[in-house]
Amino acid sequence: MLGATTPGWPAVLADGAVLLRPYKRSDARSWSEVRVANQAWLAPWESAPPGPWAEMNSPRAFGYVYRDMKRAARNGDSMPFAVCLLEDGRERLVGHVNLGNIVRRAFASAYAGYWVDHRVAGRGVIPTALALAVDHAFGPGGLHRIEVNIRPENGPSRRVVEKLGFREEAYHQRYMHIDGGWRDHLGYAMTSEEIAPEGGLLARWRRIRTPK
Repeated sequence: MLGATTPGWPAVLADGAVLLRPYKRSDARSWSEVRVANQAWLAPWESAPPGPWAEMNSPRAFGYVYRDMKRAARNGDSMPFAVCLLEDGRERLVGHVNLGNIVRRAFASAYAGYWVDHRVAGRGVIPTALALAVDHAFGPGGLHRIEVNIRPENGPSRRVVEKLGFREEAYHQRYMHIDGGWRDHLGYAMTSEEIAPEGGLLARWRRIRTPK
């Protein structure tokens, strides 16, 4: 299991059927199955190394991904979570949330990234997962600000942060090389003060999902 002794890590977070936990070596096959099944859903939005999608997302490739995540978590640079759904008492890996590029001290900030299996999209899995991760970052993680950068064309991903109440605050031209070109991104952000009066981001999300 991914491990470290940095603030807030390792951690297991849960709300209902949504579970966030560190990755394990044994996730290789499940991770590969989900990634390969979601090529059309994920490939246009990800910065990925060159090569066939199936090869870059094989169980063997997971070994390299796992090693890199473990190193970054140990160094305190990121908090990588496997997103699972609890179904009939078993965990089903359906996505990923990462708090990366963590900078401490006066900045106390991180960038959040995420993806989800299209077969469970629209069920509130990733908004719940991101809310859990942000609350954890602002609490045990000791962070103050979370940023998310998304391509303007990526409607489903933008809806996640907009539903949760992230502020749109920037337009980054030619921000990242994705899918063969330098792509513009919209910058969203949230600070701990913005959600503290509401009891946290998960509490806000629950109220949004179940309005009176």
